[in-house]
Amino acid sequence: MMRCLIIDDEPLAIELLEDFVSKVPFLQLENSCSNAMEATETIKSSQIDLIFTDIEMPDFSGVEFIKSLEVKPLFIFTTAYSHYALEGFNLNAVDYLVKPIPFHRFIKAVNRAQDLFSLKNDSKKDVVIKNSAPPEFIFVKSDYENVKVNLKSILYIEGLKDYVKIYTNINSKPILTLNSLKIFEEKLSTANFIRVHRSFIVSLKHIKSVQRNRIVIDDKRIPIGLNYKDAFIKRIDG
Repeated sequence: MMRCLIIDDEPLAIELLEDFVSKVPFLQLENSCSNAMEATETIKSSQIDLIFTDIEMPDFSGVEFIKSLEVKPLFIFTTAYSHYALEGFNLNAVDYLVKPIPFHRFIKAVNRAQDLFSLKNDSKKDVVIKNSAPPEFIFVKSDYENVKVNLKSILYIEGLKDYVKIYTNINSKPILTLNSLKIFEEKLSTANFIRVHRSFIVSLKHIKSVQRNRIVIDDKRIPIGLNYKDAFIKRIDG
């Protein structure tokens, strides 16, 4: 079941979406809001998995609202203006529905959202760290099998949108898994790893050198993101 939120300043548009949601067994409507500020309060108090939001609204647009969220649920833009489509997809929207929305397009959009939601939940189960102190290995799902990866062998981990590449000193090619870098960051937080960029987690033990805003590991130069620099310097200074 996906818990969803509707945001639109047009009562008729809300009414239509509420009717559509009621016809889909895997959708559960948590709230309907007429503006982004009201929606923010709903997100603070409820678990939301999917947002349907209009773009052009008074005071705070749907695009601005999505950008303001630190943790973004899946979201679908609903609007009368097709020229926002590129910006919507640049924000990784699940879909972009142009009003008046036909039911078959709504179904196509929410089916895609359900696939992504299931994939996201399954991926959290695909990374398993054995309860040892400290952990010694993880299992990751790659090419339809669960691959055991010794943490000591990991040089660095690179995030590529919906995929993650794990580089080790054992395998000549990286291990590719359908997952998110955030999950690895959480799972490896107690091990000898640190996130240094929105796209990279590195093993502290395999760092050869630090060159200004770059880290050298196995002749690979990895950038240090501005938002991660202070935490990284504090960690290596001990």
